[in-house]
Amino acid sequence: MKFSNSSIRHLLEINAAMLFISTSGALGRYIQLSVPLLIAARAVLAFLILFIYCKWRGFSLKVSKKDVLPIILSGILLGLHWLTYFYALKLSNVAIGMLSLFTYPILTSFLEPIVLKTKFERVHLFLGLLVLTGIYFLVPSFDAKNSYTIAVGIGVLSALFYAMRNLILKNRVGNYNGSMLMCFQMAIIGIFLSPFFFTNEFSELESQWPSILVLALLTTAIGHTLFLNSFKHFSVTTASILSSVQPIYGILIGMVFLWEIPSLWTVLGGFFILSSVVIESVRSYEK
Repeated sequence: MKFSNSSIRHLLEINAAMLFISTSGALGRYIQLSVPLLIAARAVLAFLILFIYCKWRGFSLKVSKKDVLPIILSGILLGLHWLTYFYALKLSNVAIGMLSLFTYPILTSFLEPIVLKTKFERVHLFLGLLVLTGIYFLVPSFDAKNSYTIAVGIGVLSALFYAMRNLILKNRVGNYNGSMLMCFQMAIIGIFLSPFFFTNEFSELESQWPSILVLALLTTAIGHTLFLNSFKHFSVTTASILSSVQPIYGILIGMVFLWEIPSLWTVLGGFFILSSVVIESVRSYEK
């Protein structure tokens, strides 16, 4: 099988996006702020960065009237995804928080044919189950009495929000620049969560701002923009399954910066997840 230069570039871009986005796990655990205030600060900083970038590059910020409601809805869903995801991180650890989120490729493979009227491919069901098997090995316990189980449930809910947001934007990414779409979504999240800037915790932002800036710039402005742009080259389901490498990056970052060392079960689960990524990478370029 021969890979074209553009195919290799697109594959490298989505892997770079996953590496940048995966920093959210360690940062979410490290930053000591309430989740709503953290997400609000993240959104506002990312909005400022993306707005300046769009103006500098001359990207149009005009939105067609028919796309206004879907973009607003996608911003709300992204905000809900971040809120639930960061709560899952706070209740568990990087591995549990990130890997419970990665039920979203499975959800996407079922939702995409319904939402976008595409053909359902049975191979996606198999690959989704492969990812789920990996997550099963990575989650140490499903006991409803511990916080890890609650974190997994919240993580799956976060996955649903993320899958729906990606599907809503799929047919619009080709009409707009990814940075511009992220800019609008950051504005929507910032507006909805702005009341949290008036809480007593606001004074604590000063000591946390370097980490929040990294979260806003590297994870959000760069990582999520690259991921949105990948929708131009992959189906949402394919992009979702390819992005399953993200927990591997996240766990490695957690090991280095937080000393959260994965168990042998985590390594086994990571093997299943990474296997699905390799299979889908090869399969998508054979088409």
